Amino acid sequence: MAHQTAHSLFTIFGWTMWGDFGPVTIYRNRKGKVVSYAKTWPKDPDSRLQQYQRDRFRAAAAAWQMLPPETHAQWDLACHRGSLCLNGYALFVHYHTTGDQRAIETLERQTHTTLLS
Repeated sequence: MAHQTAHSLFTIFGWTMWGDFGPVTIYRNRKGKVVSYAKTWPKDPDSRLQQYQRDRFRAAAAAWQMLPPETHAQWDLACHRGSLCLNGYALFVHYHTTGDQRAIETLERQTHTTLLS
């Protein structure tokens, strides 16, 4: 009897999976072949720099959540009008983590939106 691996059965049904699925990591290589292997975890604890970066992104996410929906809409509108390949949240996180106020002011001027109060 033929042996079917789990990932080949998923592709038969038209499902495409990638990322961590239980104890397995699945992705497609450059040639489109499904590759899977046992999930691994880092052996060393997070470095101080990793912890710092994660804290910065956590702070940006918390700051975004504190903004009212109208402000969220303005950030999304600026991205849409500016033809940016990201959404308002991603732009906000970029601003919050880089502090690039001049870029945001330029975007405000070009898109006729108010992002920074």
